[in-house]
Amino acid sequence: MEEKGEVKLLGDWPSPFVIRARIALNIKSVDYDYIEQPVPPVSELLLKSNPVYKKIPVLLHHDKPICESLIIVQYIDEFWSSGPSILPSDPYERAIQHFWAAYVDDQWFRSLCRLAKSKGEEAKAAAIEQVKGGLLLLEEAFEKCSKLGKAFFGGDEIGYLDIALGSYLGWLRVNEKMNYLKLLDEAKTPGLAAWAHSFCAHNAVKSVMPEIDRLTEFAKARYGYQEPTLPTK
Repeated sequence: MEEKGEVKLLGDWPSPFVIRARIALNIKSVDYDYIEQPVPPVSELLLKSNPVYKKIPVLLHHDKPICESLIIVQYIDEFWSSGPSILPSDPYERAIQHFWAAYVDDQWFRSLCRLAKSKGEEAKAAAIEQVKGGLLLLEEAFEKCSKLGKAFFGGDEIGYLDIALGSYLGWLRVNEKMNYLKLLDEAKTPGLAAWAHSFCAHNAVKSVMPEIDRLTEFAKARYGYQEPTLPTK
């Protein structure tokens, strides 16, 4: 058991990357101090803790900084090994989880960002197809990783890939709300739709997931999100 103050997390509430670290700490029942770091500007503490990227999240464990969200998740899993496992013990299954987590970050989330920033109907339609196409791939991955109908990519409990993808669900819902569309379709991606519900209802998740209306207002103020004009009849 860690003494109070020995584990700190530097973060900002809307960040999906910070949410990853908070979920992992909750899964392991780690007592930690959460230090809000709204950026910009970059605080002296954040600059000292992560001088390379100057970004959140940063986990401070005995004053030693660990940076980058998925590295933090793996560190938490390995250090607090007595708690529920986040990464599978089988090397092949671990490799598969790492592969799809990299896909989520490098490909799928970027397509979601393109949707948010797209201007014009043609660009928006192309971005929507990219996001939906990625979700179809992730639906297939879920069927294989979840082991015959289990609730999560990690099986019966939340795992590494659940955290990687689930941290973006708030921003997915913001894009759905802002564009009057449904990206996570129960008809086309029933596994993911059920998974998203189970994920957000989990005790390790529900206290740290941002409220959608609040996140939408943040997106409008910070990034200039604009709701499309609805066609008149």
